[in-house]
Amino acid sequence: MYRRIVEVRIRKAWRRLGQHDYRYVLDQFAPRFEYSFAGDHALGGTRHSRESMTGWFERLFEVFPGIRFEVRDVLVRGWPWRTRAVVLIDVNTDVAGEPYRNEVAQTLELRWGKISRIRNLEDTQKLERALRRLAAVGVPQAELAAIED
Repeated sequence: MYRRIVEVRIRKAWRRLGQHDYRYVLDQFAPRFEYSFAGDHALGGTRHSRESMTGWFERLFEVFPGIRFEVRDVLVRGWPWRTRAVVLIDVNTDVAGEPYRNEVAQTLELRWGKISRIRNLEDTQKLERALRRLAAVGVPQAELAAIED
């Protein structure tokens, strides 16, 4: 039953993120956390503070305003004191007039229901090509350095 509750909460968080409600997601974070996104690009890097995560989410939605997420699968293991989950997500949007599709594998660690660690793995070559196309058509946030702390 506990694992099912965690799965439902993860799916809800992705639905809310799809509505650009990143504050709901931020409220799920523990006071001390680590969020890393693979790659050396505008969305890559590692963050540890609510402020840097706010900036990261704002950049995500500035760069990809029409982004859509579809959760394909959620796998949950563990107990409330240390829960681990893997989430598989399809990402869809338009980039400079062309469709952009990618897949994200996200690992989460929760401690007593709060997110303590997230790692996002995505096809960084596809993402970097999309960011370069956006920069070429005048989206300056697409070529900024990663937000890290």
